[in-house]
Amino acid sequence: MANEELILNKLSEIASKLDEQNLLQKTVLNFNEACTYLDVSQSHLYKLTSTRQIPHFCPQGKKLYFNRTELDVWLQRNRMSTSAEIEEEVNAKLSKSRRG
Repeated sequence: MANEELILNKLSEIASKLDEQNLLQKTVLNFNEACTYLDVSQSHLYKLTSTRQIPHFCPQGKKLYFNRTELDVWLQRNRMSTSAEIEEEVNAKLSKSRRG
């Protein structure tokens, strides 16, 4: 019995990985796929769409769709600089102000 359970668990893992790969192949995601892709709850994604904080499409006024590339851009907004990048920027401005 334990062997059958192990096989079923492995099959479930494989199915999950296949679903993830299929999601990465799609250009347009439906609402549930977007929730999975963004790793957010349905209520949070509804809030983001209703407040127009995330790009989406609503072709017939009911169902929501998302362009995966636009979601990637949205996810990468508000990038935080590393300490090294900030230090480099400060040094560049200091050396520029000394020359001027």
